[in-house]
Amino acid sequence: MYVELKNVVKTYDAYPAADHIDLAIEEGRLVALLGPSGSGKTTILRMIAGLEHQDSGDIVIDGRIVNDVPGSQRGIGFVFQNYALFKYMTVYDNIAFGLEIQKRDKQYIQQRVEELLSLTNLEGLGKRYPNQLSGGQRQRVAFARAIAPSPRLLLLDEPFAAIDAKVRKDLRAWLRHTISRLGVTSIFVTHDQEEAIEVADEIVVTNKGRIEQVGTPVEICMNPKTPFVAQFIGRGTIVSNIRAFSGFAHAPVGHAVVQPEFVHVFSCGEASGQKKELLNPGVVQEVSFRGALYELRIAACGETLNAFRSFEAPPLSPGDSVQFYISRAQGMEGEATLPLNNDRFV
Repeated sequence: MYVELKNVVKTYDAYPAADHIDLAIEEGRLVALLGPSGSGKTTILRMIAGLEHQDSGDIVIDGRIVNDVPGSQRGIGFVFQNYALFKYMTVYDNIAFGLEIQKRDKQYIQQRVEELLSLTNLEGLGKRYPNQLSGGQRQRVAFARAIAPSPRLLLLDEPFAAIDAKVRKDLRAWLRHTISRLGVTSIFVTHDQEEAIEVADEIVVTNKGRIEQVGTPVEICMNPKTPFVAQFIGRGTIVSNIRAFSGFAHAPVGHAVVQPEFVHVFSCGEASGQKKELLNPGVVQEVSFRGALYELRIAACGETLNAFRSFEAPPLSPGDSVQFYISRAQGMEGEATLPLNNDRFV
């Protein structure tokens, strides 16, 4: 493992920002620390960077315990949420800054900066100042500056938070491609599920200073291991009695989370092609347009469910009667979860 946290504890005024954290990250992986505000994700990042010191436990980078090693000597590149560019320096000088600290020769610095301007699609902008750039361009300058000294580990704190939605989406794809191309181990903090799912090789879900689950985006979405993850990921709804729905009469637990992807909705006319024993009756309460699809709120069996429906399908309106089935759910019992599959498909 390239980065390890071993039984790391950090408290602020008795609040456990890191509560006995154990985490191992493989070399070359792009990892997201995902969680709500106050969950401890930024504290973990800052302790790895050496910007905060843990109360106890060990932080290991490339096989070396770095507890007492200053952040500047840990071989880390850091990209801040607010860019933290030197506003009186040009783009070129911002990128060259770390190389000058390393006392690299001018020819190497020029070659490296030009290489990074090309890598970050900033060719021709080397003489501009940060206030002459767009938000997306400034973020790419910050990224170029962080990787200029060739760090073995790259840390990014909410790297897209200050950028508008369209640019943010483009930068996500660019960042994933670029980090994959560089092969540098990278850890980024985000509270945006979509961002973590789109960008990361692996997601670490944090909550109240603890790690709830570590897994690939597919594992986190399809097999949440704790009730918190089941409720935090996606746009699921909690039902108090999943057994009330067709296909779940024999579920071992009643309390469950149902994600909208697994609620399949049909108008009364469309339902004729489905197995009658599979379907539940419901009434549409709300319809919200989400761009590529509609999100529905459906009342049924004394519960309320979220569901998705293609915008190309015949439209539904509040008050419409519908038929639907649930293909799977996530049962919750104490601190554990278990997948619940519709037994009509077995």
